[in-house]
Amino acid sequence: MISNAIREQFPILNQNVNGHPLVYLDSAATSQKPRKVIEAVKSYYEWDNANVHRGVHTLGSRATDAYEGAREKLAKFINARSTKEIIFTRGTTTALNLVASSYGPSAVGEGDEIVITLMEHHSNLIPWQQLAKKTGATLKYIPLQPDGTVTLEAAEQTITDKTKIVAIAYVSNVMGVTHPIKELAAIAHRHGAVIVVDGAQSTPHMKVDVQDLDCDFYALSGHKMLAPTGIGALYGKRALLEAMEPVEFGGEMIDDVGLYESTWKELPWKFEGGTPIIAGAVGLGAAIDFLQEIGLDEIHRHEKALAAYAEQRLSEIEGLNIYGPRNREVGVVTFNLGDVHPHDVATVLDAEGIAIRAGHHCCQPLMRWLEASSTARASFYLYNNEHDVDRLVDALIKTKEYFGYELG
Repeated sequence: MISNAIREQFPILNQNVNGHPLVYLDSAATSQKPRKVIEAVKSYYEWDNANVHRGVHTLGSRATDAYEGAREKLAKFINARSTKEIIFTRGTTTALNLVASSYGPSAVGEGDEIVITLMEHHSNLIPWQQLAKKTGATLKYIPLQPDGTVTLEAAEQTITDKTKIVAIAYVSNVMGVTHPIKELAAIAHRHGAVIVVDGAQSTPHMKVDVQDLDCDFYALSGHKMLAPTGIGALYGKRALLEAMEPVEFGGEMIDDVGLYESTWKELPWKFEGGTPIIAGAVGLGAAIDFLQEIGLDEIHRHEKALAAYAEQRLSEIEGLNIYGPRNREVGVVTFNLGDVHPHDVATVLDAEGIAIRAGHHCCQPLMRWLEASSTARASFYLYNNEHDVDRLVDALIKTKEYFGYELG
């Protein structure tokens, strides 16, 4: 398990909430930030604040070096072949919409298929819904197993020669399911389709190698991996990105502008119109440094052990139903406590200083499949420990006692 010395590097965790030491169990929504990231952003604004790629003055050069340096770090972090394959975006949502809006119309037509799953976050569902509506394509869903997993057999039966795009999360933000992306990519490619991976919940928690996965596109968010909000990225295979047209136009993405025609810069800048999120990129670079110092393999082992402990402890609570497979690879555990509404559960837990998520988690089709209007979710990260799980269990027992009449 990761030591408490790591936890001490997150200043926000050193506070009381409602009279109790804070236990933060909502990292699947957004992660907390270590001092190293906070100080990197602060230092940029104090010493290097300038626009990038424009000025020849010292501040502009330093800002550009920091911004492009973050791109280099991210390319190495996910093992992209080149920095030209890394497009900075506002996050996973923007990255997925970029693929649907730019690549989608040229690749998908009437009678073609787009394949996803019922457990996709709305960010990886609605863009494909809209693309299907605009093009006359069919949106198909790989059926889920009773525990919420996807089998390769089901994928083989759903993906056909008509399939042009397969879009799937590496890790579900609700079920904690880790999908076999490498094998799914092979199936997609055999049918001539590309695979788009929602990496929001995987990139912070396990080592990602986009070349080994052989995914065509991979989207991620910085704020879920210790970086600031508002920064993320799209990885795309260079040949695909070269063929795509920008969807935002303006400064910084142009090569030459005439009165009636314009040309674009080379990759990756043709997709980065306007002033970019420079401080966010600086923070992302610092976050990558922090994660690599600890080691993604170590983080993965820590979370897997913590998830197993949480499953075991939560299973001791009579009337509590855990959704998804056991022995999950990441620290996402979703549950309901009898007939108590998840918002009521979260409110009582908040009174105990424990932050969890309650709601449909931007996965309404999955909620219907689970036959639940909403669920409670505890999500763990490298700064959590078994004591946090014990606090959660004790607070849930108090919640059960408080609403005991509803549990029968």
